[in-house]
Formats: sequence, structure tokens, C-alpha cells
Amino acid sequence: MHIEDLQAICEALPAATPDIKWENHLCYCIGEKMFISIGLDQSPVTASFKVKPEEFEELSAREGLAPAPYLARYKWVWTSDINLLSQEEWTHYIQQSYQLVRSKLSKKVVRSLNLE
Repeated sequence: MHIEDLQAICEALPAATPDIKWENHLCYCIGEKMFISIGLDQSPVTASFKVKPEEFEELSAREGLAPAPYLARYKWVWTSDINLLSQEEWTHYIQQSYQLVRSKLSKKVVRSLNLE
């Protein structure tokens, strides 16, 4: 996996926008709400994403994955190397994180993004 692979998955999602946060993290957002954060200056490349509450413990227990610092209470998982997940897993978890964040957006924001 490369950063470009993750970018392609994110950019295929409606109204997803990239942003640089904390000087060195590529974050993708919907309605200004982040759904994935990729550590650009990390080697290997790291990433954090939101998961369903019922998946949080299981994923956090996997080798190389852990509760995301500062975001674990919101059920975010951090991976120490993006290569620990397959292309199929990344597609699933990025799309799921996007949907989880999108579901919390106000109707006004959803309308403004033409996502109705």
C-alpha cells in the first residue's frame, strides 16, 4: 500500500476533501469532519480511522493496530503501518469511516454538500 492508494479510495467518495492538519498529517474530511488521518512524515506510514463500536476492541487488539491517541474515545483505530491492512480492508474501513462521520452531519450540511 502507498499513500496514493489511500488517497484514491478517499477521493472516490462524494464531497471528500483533503486537508493538511498538525503540519504533517494528510486528513480527508466530509463537511469539515475528519474520517481518516495519514501520517505523512512517518516511516512506515501510519493512519487513523473511525470504526464501528463493535469492531473497535477486535481491531485494536490486532498486531500493529491500537486505539488512536486522543481519538480512541470516539472509536478511532491507529495503524503503525498502512501495509498491515490489505487493499480490500482499506477500502472497507475508509468507506465505513466516511459513512460513520457522514451520518453525524447535520441535514443542513448534507444538503450543502449535495449528498441527499
